[in-house]
Amino acid sequence: PACDGDGAAVYGVQQASGASGGDAGAEMGDMDAIYEARILASPRRPVTESNRDAHTPNSAQASPARSPLPKRDVISDRFIPSRRGGNLQASFALLPDEQARKAHNARNANNEAESSESKEPVLDAYSLLLKSELLGCDALAMEKGLGDRGPASPLQKNLFRFKSSRPGRDENAPYSRSPVGMDSQRLLSSPRAQIRKISTVPYKVLDAPALQDDFYLNLVDWSSLNVLAVGLGTCVYLWSACSSKVTKLCDLAPEDTVTSVSWTGRGTHLAVGTTTGEVQIWEANKCAKLRTMSGHQARVGTLSWSGNTLSSGSRDRSILHHDVRVPQQYTARLTGHRQEVCGLKWSFDGQQLASGGNDNKLYVWNTHATTPVLRFNDHNAAVKAIAWSPHQNGLLSSGGGTADRCIRFWNTQTADALNCIDTGSQVCNLAWSKNVNELVSTHGYSQNQIVVWKYPTMSKVATLTGHTLRVLYLALSPDSQTIVTGAGDETLRFWNIFPGPKTKGDSVESSSLLDVSSKIR
Repeated sequence: PACDGDGAAVYGVQQASGASGGDAGAEMGDMDAIYEARILASPRRPVTESNRDAHTPNSAQASPARSPLPKRDVISDRFIPSRRGGNLQASFALLPDEQARKAHNARNANNEAESSESKEPVLDAYSLLLKSELLGCDALAMEKGLGDRGPASPLQKNLFRFKSSRPGRDENAPYSRSPVGMDSQRLLSSPRAQIRKISTVPYKVLDAPALQDDFYLNLVDWSSLNVLAVGLGTCVYLWSACSSKVTKLCDLAPEDTVTSVSWTGRGTHLAVGTTTGEVQIWEANKCAKLRTMSGHQARVGTLSWSGNTLSSGSRDRSILHHDVRVPQQYTARLTGHRQEVCGLKWSFDGQQLASGGNDNKLYVWNTHATTPVLRFNDHNAAVKAIAWSPHQNGLLSSGGGTADRCIRFWNTQTADALNCIDTGSQVCNLAWSKNVNELVSTHGYSQNQIVVWKYPTMSKVATLTGHTLRVLYLALSPDSQTIVTGAGDETLRFWNIFPGPKTKGDSVESSSLLDVSSKIR
């Protein structure tokens, strides 16, 4: 049938398409493929007045079956910045390495000493290499203080910039057999400080039968002639660190027992405190008793020498000064403590005497007054651990018992409290190293550990364990490198914890992180 107008036109188109058959179907398939390719290839752009005609089809105008593909324009609003050479730590306000390590150690306080001692050097070397390869060597070298130039400001480089600085070309790079660049090799081979390793195992263990488990006694002392004195029950034994020879100095049985021992500065004579309140002076070479000094009404638990003056502290709450050059039993009596005196220590200049008592008090006396010139009442338990710093005049350290567990530092020249560290255990002894600004503390309830501290940061250098009971006794060797500790488990353990004294011949240069020649066999 015939139709007028648009209907006839449409009928004609349908009739024509039906007549064409397979050719028209193939042409439509080609158009679909071309249209799909154009859709996937061309970027999406917003429709504007200028390109509305290109996107809106015109019903009055027929499009050709095969139209040429338009020119491909790459339009993108995504910007990927270049971060090469930027200081990411400063830009993103990340924690420095030291603070991150402290935070990690705080979360792992129980085993920090063992893990950090073995893992930190490896992690530091790896972190240094990784930062050098990813962030650039120059910024890292200035950050670590290894570069020749001054420290760079963290804001001198913009984090987001369109072009990255082109690194210098290394002519030998194609021929290098190293997996890292030359900058990283120079950085790793630069001098770095030697890492001190402290053995967590004692190098010698001696049996000490009948070594008393009493917090208020002081039964171990090391002389300047390298001889160790130990009070065991009623006897005093001498052990030579040079020859390992053991000598029995005296036997107070059956009337008395040994409660304290202390060597003179020269190391030739030994003072022995007893349960009956006597103080005996013995000559070590001849094993002979020179004199006996009385004056105390109870046991003498602590002794301290200052030249020819011997000070003794007793359970009768008094402190006596004995001058071994005069025939008098004692030259001065100091009273102030309300309970047993369990800690005594003269300063290195011999001008001040620190005393600690079971009344939780720490007193400082001078050579003339019979009353304390300084009184510190901050401890909450007995003060036995007392030590003067050999590096700073007037710096005094003290440790409290089970109810206190703190190490406190005092300036006796200004009467100021400097610092307080909670150790978590009963503090039994303190000793300073003469070679480095470090101190060691021994502990009782409940961890029975030995801790090496770095002053003034009071960061732990090492934590040593091995005693099964309270570490009540501590003595330092004459060279200030070795300590000996004694406990109620009836053992004496020797530890190498401090470095030796620095001499003029010591080399300032330190080893590098990447010493290739020493590692190739």
